[in-house]
Amino acid sequence: MPASPVTLRRLGIVGVCLVSLALCCGLAWWQWERFASASGTFQNLGYVLQWPLFGLFPAFMFWRIRKLRRSAAEADTPEQAAVPEVPAPRRRVVPAPQPAPEDDELAAYNRYLRELDARDK
Repeated sequence: MPASPVTLRRLGIVGVCLVSLALCCGLAWWQWERFASASGTFQNLGYVLQWPLFGLFPAFMFWRIRKLRRSAAEADTPEQAAVPEVPAPRRRVVPAPQPAPEDDELAAYNRYLRELDARDK
């Protein structure tokens, strides 16, 4: 009797989770060996603690997605099963900046620049 696609997919996910955990535990062992060596630092010890968590992450995500799908399927009405809509952000209307009134010194400087430009032409 052939296996169903759902069973094959679940076996594939479990396989990926196990390979990920094995690979990350191997990397944690490698970092432990580096920490134990003469040139090892506490950064290597930190990696020893991080790698197993990285290896467990795919299994956690599979569990979390499955839990969310089950809670959505158990909802009584279709409105509860749907993902709640996030309201669109409100746009703040910012008035156009008003030009600052020109002071006398700035006006004289601008006139001077116009005169220089006129002389060059």
